[in-house]
Amino acid sequence: MSGNGIWRTKSVEQSIADTDEPGTRLRRNLGAWDLTVFGVAVMIGAGIFTLTARTAGDLSGPSVALAFVFAGTACALAALCYAEFASTVPVAGSAYTFSYATFGEFLAWIIGWDLILEFSVAAAAVAKGWSVYLETVLRYVFGEGVSTTVGAGGVDVDWGSLLLVAVLAALLTAGTKLSSRFGLVITMIKVLIILFVIVLGIAYINPDNYTPFIPPAAEGGETAGGLEQSLFSTLVGGSSSVYGAFGLLAGASLVFFAFIGFDIVATTAEETREPQRNVPRGILGSLAIVTVLYVATSLVVAGMVPYTSLATDAEPAGRKTLATAFAFHGVDWAANVVSIGALAGLTTVVMVLLLGQQRVLFAMARDGLLPRPLAKTGSRGTPVRVNILVGVVVAIAATFFDTGKLEEMVNVGTLFAFILVSAGVLVLRRKRPDLRRGFRVPLVPLVPLLAIAACTWLMLNLTVLTWLRFLVWMALGVLVYFAYSRRHAVLGRRKSVQSVTRD
Repeated sequence: MSGNGIWRTKSVEQSIADTDEPGTRLRRNLGAWDLTVFGVAVMIGAGIFTLTARTAGDLSGPSVALAFVFAGTACALAALCYAEFASTVPVAGSAYTFSYATFGEFLAWIIGWDLILEFSVAAAAVAKGWSVYLETVLRYVFGEGVSTTVGAGGVDVDWGSLLLVAVLAALLTAGTKLSSRFGLVITMIKVLIILFVIVLGIAYINPDNYTPFIPPAAEGGETAGGLEQSLFSTLVGGSSSVYGAFGLLAGASLVFFAFIGFDIVATTAEETREPQRNVPRGILGSLAIVTVLYVATSLVVAGMVPYTSLATDAEPAGRKTLATAFAFHGVDWAANVVSIGALAGLTTVVMVLLLGQQRVLFAMARDGLLPRPLAKTGSRGTPVRVNILVGVVVAIAATFFDTGKLEEMVNVGTLFAFILVSAGVLVLRRKRPDLRRGFRVPLVPLVPLLAIAACTWLMLNLTVLTWLRFLVWMALGVLVYFAYSRRHAVLGRRKSVQSVTRD
């Protein structure tokens, strides 16, 4: 422990020692394969099933594949930094825990508060999408009269989202290993569906659909200007971020949502056997798998359908999905298969997002920045109280609120976390060169600096409205820290006891 006040840091040794604290100990039963499954499970879902077609139609045109490459490159650079940190500090909490060891308590709180936003909003938004696909599948079986939303007292209740979150919260409470096995089965199904899309879709590719690969910038559209224009486009005086170079960059910032997940792997480090070896393998392995699948899928979809037919305002109006590409060619049976695959895919996405949220809250509660009783673990080695709290909050959000247009809110928070983790590698290398590192980022300081630059670039290409919402959430976090967390922090109390003892 070092420093005073809001800049006090929690040593790596203390963080690791706290993992053996009675009553808040997590069970170590995950291997590299389990972590890879978690990563693939959360990354192959909402992004590939919903964002691929939408981004091509509304922002990037056929160059959506290039947008995935840009976003994947930024993630790969950040993933190397996450891998070093997770192998050095194998403790629950991911970027929050890493920041506590390098930048101090205040920035650790800020990043923890940021991760709460990321995981909660993402889980609620994806659960909402899952409910839409459930309704589609049920209508295949029972007819058009089925709906996953019902009216109650003037309020729309999405029972599909409620059912999903309740079941997954119970599964996570039963044990992380059981969750991993369930995730493995579902992940295998959705990977097969993605391979099915790629193989079958190749037969319907029209090379003319790839021209122009980067369409000329267009005026109008839902992200044309004002608060819905990208911040970078606004700063340099651009009039639109629909198509053209600005559209490609905005598309990369949006499809970044599809890669969110490898950072969640880092939150399970405390539950992993031989974390110095297995966590880096899980992070880098899952990211490599999904990047290849994303680029291949986006190339196929962009070749199957003219990008203008994938726009949200193109007939039939509404957000387009992978199923849209097959429906465009009249291959309805394939569109139905894709919908069933999406239902399976989104299930594991919500499960792993809930897991990440729970582990971040658990770590913050164990440090006293949130109420300590939340960190108590049950007989199965899982934080039952945190699991229930997260399940209730996400279920309420997904059941009663409209969670549309939230992908960018998740992205800005995640990119901010990536920047801090990448910078933290440089800080910890300088402050603690003696630490054992199971994995070391190559070409330091070049790789961390490139990761920071790439993530900052993607943040600048998110909309002005997204930035405003993010700043409001961060301001609220600052208020909570000074009103509660600073006074209840375990690290601060330990320091006070040490001061009294010395006196």
